[in-house]
Amino acid sequence: MIQNSGSQFFLAVYGLSAGLLVSAGIFTVLLAVGLTPRFVGTTHTAKKILLYEGCITAGAVIGTFFSVIPALGHAGEWVRGQLFSVGAGEFFMSAVDVAGEILLGTAGLFMGMFVGCLALAIAEMLDSIPIFARRVSYRHGLGLAVLAVAIGKLLGSLYYFWQGEIFPG
Repeated sequence: MIQNSGSQFFLAVYGLSAGLLVSAGIFTVLLAVGLTPRFVGTTHTAKKILLYEGCITAGAVIGTFFSVIPALGHAGEWVRGQLFSVGAGEFFMSAVDVAGEILLGTAGLFMGMFVGCLALAIAEMLDSIPIFARRVSYRHGLGLAVLAVAIGKLLGSLYYFWQGEIFPG
């Protein structure tokens, strides 16, 4: 089915707007939990704060490219095919495989460290919910509000996995 250019323009604007909204939410959470200042304070590297911020932004952008364009995740297959086509030896091919495994393990280690630090920061931020509720005089229904958010997240996740959209493409 061929769509007209007006609807494609609308979809492009909608997709860009949704992406900007999601990225703003992600960076808002990172700012709210104070992850970057926590890293700087722990490592005593205040002069490198722009490097930290740049690495976090670059990680988000690169992660977005890998999730939006699934073919990027198969770059190793392409490299392997190119090496095989030029007749690279078995030793060289196994060295490339080992290098890929080391790179994958290193990336996994750094991702795990980041997720762990983010989880701890969010857990500490949860202590501020009762304080916020007292300051805005929100006494009744706080438990229901938190439960509604949790149920919404659960239902959204179940729908996402039920539709089979884990690995599109």
